Amino acid sequence: MAPVRRIQRERGGWWHAYVCPAHGGELDHGDPLSGLFPEGGALCARGCRVDSPAVRGAWTVLAHQAWARRIRVLAEAGDDAEAVRLLTEYATLYQELAADGHDGAQPWMLRGRLFHQALTDAIWAVNIGHAVWTLAARGASGTDALLPLLDEVERAALDARHVLADRGDLASNYTTWLTAAGVAASRAAALVRGTPWDGAKQWLDGPHGLYAHLRACVADDGWEWEGSTYYHGFVLRAALLALRGTDPAALPTDVAGRLTGMVDVLAVLATDGGVLPALNDGPYRRVPLALEWLELCALAQQFAPAPALAAIAAQARAEAGAADDGLDTTTAGWFTGRPLPERAAPVPVTVFEDAGYAVLRAAGVHAVLAFGPHGGSHGHRDKLALFLYGRTAPWQPDPGQVPYAHDVFRDHYAGTAAHPAFRVDGAEQAECAGRLLARDASSVTAEVTDAYDGVRAVRRIATGAGHLVDVLTLTVEGGEDGGDGAERTLTGQLRPGVGLDVQVQPAGAVRTTWYGEDEVLHGWHTASVPLRPVTRPGPGPADDPQLARSWVDFTARGARLVLASVYQAASHGPAVTGVRLTGDGVEVRFADGSSAVHGTGA
Repeated sequence: MAPVRRIQRERGGWWHAYVCPAHGGELDHGDPLSGLFPEGGALCARGCRVDSPAVRGAWTVLAHQAWARRIRVLAEAGDDAEAVRLLTEYATLYQELAADGHDGAQPWMLRGRLFHQALTDAIWAVNIGHAVWTLAARGASGTDALLPLLDEVERAALDARHVLADRGDLASNYTTWLTAAGVAASRAAALVRGTPWDGAKQWLDGPHGLYAHLRACVADDGWEWEGSTYYHGFVLRAALLALRGTDPAALPTDVAGRLTGMVDVLAVLATDGGVLPALNDGPYRRVPLALEWLELCALAQQFAPAPALAAIAAQARAEAGAADDGLDTTTAGWFTGRPLPERAAPVPVTVFEDAGYAVLRAAGVHAVLAFGPHGGSHGHRDKLALFLYGRTAPWQPDPGQVPYAHDVFRDHYAGTAAHPAFRVDGAEQAECAGRLLARDASSVTAEVTDAYDGVRAVRRIATGAGHLVDVLTLTVEGGEDGGDGAERTLTGQLRPGVGLDVQVQPAGAVRTTWYGEDEVLHGWHTASVPLRPVTRPGPGPADDPQLARSWVDFTARGARLVLASVYQAASHGPAVTGVRLTGDGVEVRFADGSSAVHGTGA
């Protein structure tokens, strides 16, 4: 017997509450199209069963979003009768909820009707609107009954956008999705009515429209202002969804530049194997996120194609697995006219000065240095963190973030201890911004002076012919003669996402070996003063906080610490045999008898 499928009749809550209170991981979704909350409670990967009003509300969010996506798939597949039936059911439910009390949302939320948050309403409404758009364009019968729903969705999106604009939040990522919902609903309604669309001024080129929003929320370097990989893709996907039926070449030049810059960010940030580091807030790994990347890549390839997007899509499809419903394959012809010119391939060293990220590629090592602004409510206290990847191996990844409702683990993954950054006296970094000191074709140097009072930190990353050099210099300032200040406890941190071996060598040197699934990284570490490589278990990336990894703290007591590390992918050579600090900088020695010297940058 086929499983029963029904739309939930309850309002959705806050999806971030769908988290295990004991273990910090997102709960199993079960079958969100069943209309039935998992019997006995939502299952945690560690065996817990969790049942609470907040968790039930979060599951209902997942169910409604799954139904909206399913309806869009049905519309694209030509199953008009079933798609219209389900849309009519939602139209009735949406009207019923208009008269229902709304006391479940948290006070800080911009409230919606079908969900606690207006943002969640908008995400749902985008799929609903595009489903009707597809049906109406094909002349499907029964869509007239959906006009009240479409009109109310547009009105709700407009009201919510006014709230954001009035309080100066035009740059909010909410604005993009409210705009995408307004466009989808109003253009679908125009198709149903058989009238020209008259909403361009309201939703695209008006003072609060998509173009003004993109000018406000995207920096000159192409990054969405929060510096979060997730929210960057979140905004770009909504913007491209809102631009259905437009000609990319007809967009205002600066708006097209903002959007192509956003595509460039993803192309540069992704590893050669399509892995996107989870900078600042955002899931480390999540199946629904993989589906979002698939849709985004399909849209972006039609707007401003980039070779790197193919690898991102392939990685996302592998992560989506059986959950892949092929929605991304139905977006052909999303835009009118030809795509914009293909984007250039990434170069070995790219610096995003506004967001404060540097991406370096060196002989199989993909490195990201974080030094920029904090990133607002989605920022992490991780200045001068260095993230290391292979083609797909997460040797030292940004650990990502858990669902926000788990405040303990959320604070942990936003904190300094969770990142391959630096600490002073074991304390948390302040929310601050660093600055770029120097850059050239093979290196980047950045500093931060506000993470800890009286401490200047400088990090220089340089690419070699077959290796990567990392030099972290911590200096306590404020001595009576303007020199070094009082002694402090200075720490540089390693935070692997894979298995790690640590071996102390003679004369205080340390060797590390990082074991990816099929990629191995070797590390050599030395310092200007004796230090202790204290190794202890710590939480792994945020998709499973209970997966312990070997954390390493290189700690010294003093007024100055220079910590030099050299990394080499196992498949590249000649092999590094040693590293030492000299008066000229960092000397790297190789198995063939050669050597190379790199500056410290401090």
